Amino acid sequence: MAESATEGYLGPIVTSQPTTGGLFEEAAEPGTGSAAPLAERMRPATFDEFVGQEHILAEDKVLRRSIEADRVPSLLFWGPPGSGKTTLARLIATVTRAHFEPVSAVSAGVADLRKAVKGANDLRSLYGRPTILFVDEIHRFNKAQQDVILPHVEDGTITFVGATTENPSFEVNAPLLSRCRVFTLHALDEDAMTGIVERALSDEDRGLGLLAPELEPDAVAHLVNIANGDARVALNALEMAVVAAEPGEDGVRRISVEEISDALQRRTPQYDKAGDSHYDTISAFIKSVRGSSPDGALYWLARMLEAGEDPLFIARRLVILAAEDIGLANPGALPVAVAAQQAVHFIGLPEGRIPLAEATVYLATSPKSNAAYVALNRATEDVRNAPHEPVPLHLRNAVTGLMRGMGYGKDYKYGHDVEGHFEEQEYLPPGLSGRRYYEPSDQGSEKAIAERLRRWWGDED
Repeated sequence: MAESATEGYLGPIVTSQPTTGGLFEEAAEPGTGSAAPLAERMRPATFDEFVGQEHILAEDKVLRRSIEADRVPSLLFWGPPGSGKTTLARLIATVTRAHFEPVSAVSAGVADLRKAVKGANDLRSLYGRPTILFVDEIHRFNKAQQDVILPHVEDGTITFVGATTENPSFEVNAPLLSRCRVFTLHALDEDAMTGIVERALSDEDRGLGLLAPELEPDAVAHLVNIANGDARVALNALEMAVVAAEPGEDGVRRISVEEISDALQRRTPQYDKAGDSHYDTISAFIKSVRGSSPDGALYWLARMLEAGEDPLFIARRLVILAAEDIGLANPGALPVAVAAQQAVHFIGLPEGRIPLAEATVYLATSPKSNAAYVALNRATEDVRNAPHEPVPLHLRNAVTGLMRGMGYGKDYKYGHDVEGHFEEQEYLPPGLSGRRYYEPSDQGSEKAIAERLRRWWGDED
């Protein structure tokens, strides 16, 4: 991008313009208009060109009105890749006639931020010109780096606009977050993606129009489907397929589904093993198993495995599920889950997917009970809140004569000495006598446990 200056009512107006001419321009593919990737060339220059995100950019929405009134606060855009976060930030700078200063948190450091702030201060002092400091992938900045921005947001030196694919509640410092309005962008739907692709195919200035491309209807649908809501992925794959295609006798470059597949290779998963997608997907997996949906559980399992999730992480969740959500309704669930964990650890991927799938289906189709988990929580609550009384004497182990003389073990009833191997006695401290923590469900094997306990403890209905 090159900087050009035009005269404005507050002095020189510096705007970012696509570089034209020069060595790289001459080397560009004929008809593409620029050496920049198609996704970069097709960035919307006006709100009329911007596709999607109507929930925040419709004419009656507060963000749109704030931009058009040139009263833009510091902002955080949270959304998946290719949803338009950077494009929207650039568009705000264009509409508000502000200098746009982009910084990537992937490669920039404190020195880069201070340099950007100094430039913003000079522009404001010399020309009264505002600066939008755009920090892409803001979640990659640590606390110290984010703190550098804060005072300059407060004194108005910059208008901060951050973009992140991660939940800003967890990834952005509270002081900076409190000074920003957070707007959530959604993955582009099929209609929006189709519109973007069709515009790129027909645009003869910035797009591929001069190359006379023609996509089969199924090829457009396939491109939109596999791009998965990411406009950047769709446009860059489209450009690769069109440029690589040989023109026919009529000059038309016809693109098939197979050629689109070759350019895309595979669906790009919206998944970050350290971010929201990781937690959201494992949550969907857990809830599917808990909800006895083997199909849902297998789908989310496949999503995680395709995205490169650690299989041992999944196996650990299965072990927890077996104990927490199935419990004694099916005592075989825990051994199956542990066996799957051991198998995955032993054989690795890709074969490790098979025992994971087997355990997933077994757990999802098992009867469910969280009674043991709930019982533990109830007992823990009493441990934390009730007085800690001494262990009753009859439950203490008398290992010396002195202890026996003090009553340790006195009146303890040894269950194996009686018929049925059960002898009723109190096992809780006096202050908790009669308390019931474990209440078995009527599911699977736990139904027999419930009947046994009622018989033992005289709780028959």
